[in-house]
Amino acid sequence: MSCQFLLLLLLSVGVSAVEVQRPRGVPLSKRQFYEEGKPFTCLDGSRTIPFDRVNDDYCDCQDGSDEPGTAACPNGSFHCTNAGFRPTFIPSSRINDGICDCCDTTDEYNSGATCQNTCRELGRKERESLQKMAEIAKEGFLLKQQLIHEANRGLEDKKAKLGDVQGSKKDLEAKVEALRTVKEAAEQPEREAKERHLKAWEDQKALIQKEKESARMAEVFLELDDDADGFVSVPELLSHSELDPDADGSFTEAEAQGLLGGVDKVDTAAFESIWSNVKEKYMSEVRHYTSFFFLINSKFHVKFILFNFGFGICFRNLEKEISFDFGPSSEFAYLYSQCYELTTSEYIYRLCPFNRVTQKPKFGGSETNLGSWGKWAGPEDSIYSVMKYEHGTGCWQGPSRSTTVKLTCGKETVVTSTSEPSRCEYLMEFTCPAICQEPPNLEISSHEHQEL
Repeated sequence: MSCQFLLLLLLSVGVSAVEVQRPRGVPLSKRQFYEEGKPFTCLDGSRTIPFDRVNDDYCDCQDGSDEPGTAACPNGSFHCTNAGFRPTFIPSSRINDGICDCCDTTDEYNSGATCQNTCRELGRKERESLQKMAEIAKEGFLLKQQLIHEANRGLEDKKAKLGDVQGSKKDLEAKVEALRTVKEAAEQPEREAKERHLKAWEDQKALIQKEKESARMAEVFLELDDDADGFVSVPELLSHSELDPDADGSFTEAEAQGLLGGVDKVDTAAFESIWSNVKEKYMSEVRHYTSFFFLINSKFHVKFILFNFGFGICFRNLEKEISFDFGPSSEFAYLYSQCYELTTSEYIYRLCPFNRVTQKPKFGGSETNLGSWGKWAGPEDSIYSVMKYEHGTGCWQGPSRSTTVKLTCGKETVVTSTSEPSRCEYLMEFTCPAICQEPPNLEISSHEHQEL
């Protein structure tokens, strides 16, 4: 049970007050150490004194435990009972200082300060606030159950689709092998023609090579275009560290922009002009799966064209989604491939869960990578409450940027705040129903007693 819900339970207790006699400033949990008429032993065990020296405005114990209700000991503390609200401790130096620190006014018993007991009103307001939070948690938890149901249904669909893709892969491989046999037969007369018409063969070979190069270029463009918007951008190049021109281990936005010819993004036509900048260094993610087919004309001339270049990407993405850790019941799966923005006075922050976090100046400028997906990083008992994004754009003479995303329960999925508590280390608050837990039953007995 969370601390907030536990507090709501405590504040919801009926106020059938029972006052337990004890020295001023002593909490009920320590009453047994203060028995009137018996010698008092300092709570640190350092000495024993007569009971009449408790709260005599003179500090006898090193730990200040003999003066719980006076300001005599600099390291002492005073217990505010605060009936109707939350009990608390204040430093003993605040006792009778003319300022009301305890909502029940008990800290100003001898200062002459005019204080009003505000505990019941504070308790009422806090109960209302916590009740609203409990209602939000309840609604969020119901939404979470829907998300889990949809995620499980989507998972089954993806598994079925993956099976279809695997079956298609086998069929395509069989077709390619059959075409390869035909190709080898078709190449025999071409080899003979080559001997007779060497120049014509060289021209034809060059044409075939050019077509294969065009097909390869089209394949790479689609691989680099992560968001399929018809453009290859600087952020999309940055996810391919092998394109770093100087191979110094730090692929910067300026270097990526240089590869694109000095612009932020290029379309397919412009990509052809910068193809030579990337083709040698680019490491294909789907080269193993990409295949080609050819058509044979009546003169047995072979012409290669690109075939099924997206097959490998589809196969890889399905396997990745199915194996990804989207929570114990896949409740976070709906965040995949989505992005959420927060606009501040200076920047537009963009969180793409399980991908990356970026920052862009509000009034124009290049985008900065604040980190790529790393791992779930919450505490052991709540591992899915924190996301960690790492290895972002490097700071000037500093570390690479990183972002910690803290998840809190809410009915809506939204980025609520961002900050930079340490240089190049960002903190983002993110609410979503997937993190909501089932709230406890707040129906408790109205006959409980409250400490006074």
